[in-house]
Amino acid sequence: MTELEKPLTPLPHTTVAPQELPAKKTRAETETETETEPELSAYHKLVKNLTKDEILAKFPDVIPLEKTTGKKSSAGSILDGEKSANKEEDQFFAGQDEEQIKLMAENCIVLDYNDKPIGSGTKKLCHIKKNIDEGLLHRAFSVFLFNSKNELLLQQRATEKITFADQWTNTCCSHPLCVPSELGSVDGELEASIKGAQVAAQRKLDHELGIAAKYVPVDNFKFLTRIHYAAPSNGLWAEHEIDYIFIIKSDPVVDANWNEVRDFKYVTKEKLKEMFEDKNLVFTPWFKLICESYLFKWWDQIDDLEKYKSTEINHML
Repeated sequence: MTELEKPLTPLPHTTVAPQELPAKKTRAETETETETEPELSAYHKLVKNLTKDEILAKFPDVIPLEKTTGKKSSAGSILDGEKSANKEEDQFFAGQDEEQIKLMAENCIVLDYNDKPIGSGTKKLCHIKKNIDEGLLHRAFSVFLFNSKNELLLQQRATEKITFADQWTNTCCSHPLCVPSELGSVDGELEASIKGAQVAAQRKLDHELGIAAKYVPVDNFKFLTRIHYAAPSNGLWAEHEIDYIFIIKSDPVVDANWNEVRDFKYVTKEKLKEMFEDKNLVFTPWFKLICESYLFKWWDQIDDLEKYKSTEINHML
């Protein structure tokens, strides 16, 4: 079992190995022990220590930021729906939905450990488990839309989805693209990056759920925090993201795209907890992680969340 395949836990879960203590500890030694951080996992250390140059050398298909085209999608072979004799492409896309294959050409934002953009990589490149095992990281967002009754809008991902198909998840979860309107600043300045992710969130709510922009103005997405996590999907695919978490209140008209969404519904906090106990239901790993680490604490104060806002990245590897 690789580091990536280990089960997720709501909080960083590594611990310092027990050590033999001296017979008598000084006050200074006690204070130093108190300040000692938990030991990082091997995978966490790998990702944390990767430099920009090492990322570009290890993943030659990543386009350095200064050479990116600013286009939403990269053209090429089966990613544009064309037939391909390439055995590697067949391995990844055999039997998959053509619309979903096309979306795998979208250009995601490749990051370093500190959420600084390095370049662009296709959605396919960024979600291949082998690449993720070697540390490839990209930017994402997760939207939690609550109606006026403080019920959360859930979606069940479509069967056609290439990753995490048929799993229940939050309202919308996707990726800002490596385009000027969604990238933010090239140096990773947080406010600009938040604005780019808000633009992407509005775009994807329309694409997946048919929610028009008038129901979800960009400035209404309230940023709470960023989490950094990794999770396997199936044998070929996985996730490794710095995920921007947004809350928005709205009563939109939903006109779902059934190539993206199999089902959707509003739930109370109590109902969602019941769903988590139902062994017949499957949930995306990031959704359960966010709920158990944050959302259940936020829910009852959904109109007063400013005190929970954090500019730090919670590295949950």
